[in-house]
Amino acid sequence: MNAQQLKNAILQEAITGRLVPQDPNDEPASVLLDKIRKEKAKLVKEGKLKKKDLEEKPISKEDIPFEIPESWEWVRIKNLVSLITKGSSPSWQGIKYVDEGVLFITSENVREGFLDLSSPKFLEESFNELQRRSILKKGDLLTNIVGASIGRTAEFDLDTDNCNINQAVAIIRLIDYSIKTLLLKIFNSSFIINQMIGKTVETARPNISLSSIENLLIPLPPLAEQHRIVAKIEELMPKVEEYGKAQEALDKLNAELPERLKKSILQEAITGKLIPQDPNDEPASVLLDKIRKEKAKLVKEGKLKKKDLIETPISKDEIPFEIPESWEWVRIKSIMSLQAGKNVTSSDIKNEQNSLFMYPCYGGNGLRGYVKKYNNNGCYPLIGRQGALCGNVNMAQGKFWATEHAVVTDGYNMTDVKWQFYFLTALNLNRFATATAQPGLAVSTIVEALFPLPPLAEQHRIVARIEELLTKIDKLKTKGIE
Repeated sequence: MNAQQLKNAILQEAITGRLVPQDPNDEPASVLLDKIRKEKAKLVKEGKLKKKDLEEKPISKEDIPFEIPESWEWVRIKNLVSLITKGSSPSWQGIKYVDEGVLFITSENVREGFLDLSSPKFLEESFNELQRRSILKKGDLLTNIVGASIGRTAEFDLDTDNCNINQAVAIIRLIDYSIKTLLLKIFNSSFIINQMIGKTVETARPNISLSSIENLLIPLPPLAEQHRIVAKIEELMPKVEEYGKAQEALDKLNAELPERLKKSILQEAITGKLIPQDPNDEPASVLLDKIRKEKAKLVKEGKLKKKDLIETPISKDEIPFEIPESWEWVRIKSIMSLQAGKNVTSSDIKNEQNSLFMYPCYGGNGLRGYVKKYNNNGCYPLIGRQGALCGNVNMAQGKFWATEHAVVTDGYNMTDVKWQFYFLTALNLNRFATATAQPGLAVSTIVEALFPLPPLAEQHRIVARIEELLTKIDKLKTKGIE
């Protein structure tokens, strides 16, 4: 149960009479309701209300959604108010926004239980002259009646009579303000909000009529019990908020945990701590010598240039952490060739794969779509070198197209391809990106990055262990850890 569900449950307990015990000494709600009726009749005599405002629509047994305590009463909102109305749009009246003037409340300001006036709006004073009926009074309840925030209700608690509302907000002005606090909480309960949503008219923006609000049913407790209910709710809600913050922190941790675990696993892998070393493995120095010989052969065949044989010395100051004795620190260019792909126009890339556009196309941020041709065939790690995700590493298999923003990494068939992928990912190559509006990675920078080289046999074991652990992480995710 999340915080909102817990809050809804508390409010549901409140409106059904189960949140606090009833007191037989309480004056029943019927007496309170009779007082409100008498006050309305007085307002009619004074000409402040019309006779029709005294009319009460009967409540049938079929209308009643659940049982309430004997001392309570079911009542329609209309029977508790002296006014239900809404505002108007300033554009309809030719009114302009100004720096100072009539404080203008819209549905954006009406939050759940409070007014958000962090970005106040003001209208010309003439708006109040044209819309006198919707000038706000302290103690008015404001509820949103248009759009996604229908039912969100707040109290207008400012000491000013220079404030008005727009057509997306309704005023509920009570006869007896003593019931205001509980009514505010009832209005923000799922019980009332669901009633309101059920009565909305589906248009471009859903809305609820004022007559529908008038006819909303609410359970009315005795006034003394209302005070106890409000006190209990206000005692519990800070705890619900604390629970909500703790739940958010836990949800965030759970969402981040799989990625954190992956990073931790890769960090253990590149430092030689993920699996034990085997003294029978042929050391990485032997593998490195084989790679050098293979590169020299490729130079003779004209497939590499002589400059590709040049190795930049590695000083002790450059080495970021210790690695096992059987490993070697190398630069990426010593064991891999890096080649950027070729440009392809956006019009030649399709989002969906089909029999014509069948080859995956990789760019700086991963898979871009599908193209008609391919420029690589095999299994290669790809380093994105342009865009917000530059430095990301993807694995491409089979026939694919690499754009100029993707760098194809070839280990001369001398190292484990998946090991290359995992170790390149662990290096966080994004740290070498240029700090510009369009971040980028130069191949000349990537090739000089330091790389820990394990023996080939250990590479295979490392890959097997990583994939075993990543499978377990994926299972955790499917069980709801994320």
